[in-house]
Amino acid sequence: MTIQYERPVSHAAHWARRLALFSCLLFVAVVLSHRFGPLTTPHFLVLAGFAMAMAGLAVLLAAIGLERLWHVGARGGKASFMALLLSLLPLGVAAAAAYSYFYKPALYDVTTDTAAAPPWLAVPSAEQDWLPRAGVVTPRDREVQLAAYPGLSGRRYEGALDRVYQGVRKVAAAYGITVTAEDGLDNILADLEDLVVDPNKAARSAEAVGEVPIPEARPLETPLIPRIGGVGDVLLQGEWRSPVFGFRFDVVIRLREEAETTLVDMRAASRYGPHDLGIGAELVEGYLKALDAELLGIAGD
Repeated sequence: MTIQYERPVSHAAHWARRLALFSCLLFVAVVLSHRFGPLTTPHFLVLAGFAMAMAGLAVLLAAIGLERLWHVGARGGKASFMALLLSLLPLGVAAAAAYSYFYKPALYDVTTDTAAAPPWLAVPSAEQDWLPRAGVVTPRDREVQLAAYPGLSGRRYEGALDRVYQGVRKVAAAYGITVTAEDGLDNILADLEDLVVDPNKAARSAEAVGEVPIPEARPLETPLIPRIGGVGDVLLQGEWRSPVFGFRFDVVIRLREEAETTLVDMRAASRYGPHDLGIGAELVEGYLKALDAELLGIAGD
């Protein structure tokens, strides 16, 4: 009489595979809804955190399944291995986010000019839900930024304001920044009008040589909206979303003409939460490098 040995089955391994598949599919759906849909960041973090927790539980069950396989030869080794593979995506993202959260400064607003940051044309506001943060950036925050990102600085270009403005708009469109408001464009229009010569006006002025012009009364020009930036500043405010996860950032770019050069400063703020995980500094650095490449040949020191 032969005795047939039947291997036991590890139920933990099979449940690990089911949980890992569920967590992976949920995580992908949440990311897509946040990147391309109406899901806001606070709700995204809750659902993504739940998916990561399920993936962690799946890894624990998979470890139990592998332990049973090693000691008693229980079936479920393939299921445990598949559970570990499916859990890599949500847990890998969780590990990267945790690293950025603990090893990068707790800032949500960064700028290339820490002494006088470019002002907002429209102060960004969003329902923070369970992600409260301080509404005002303090000088201490700027000191922390200087210590963490010492190379984050503006750019100076040896070019006219209108030329640099065109490059700023072009790079913003290519970089995915949607410009929503502008201010100070009259400075650019004034520069362009100086370059245009009306032949009719030139002929009339030539005929009137020797005549004493009679001054005419000019109406007072009172702007309906007060200026937000400096007298010669050009401000552009826009929105940007991170390519993969779709985190929303508000951006303002300031152009200032100084001694035949144009100074470009930038400011980026995460729309949600007290910590931008270092994405804001990467956004500013990446944009300015792209602007350097666009305006290659007129960049100053």
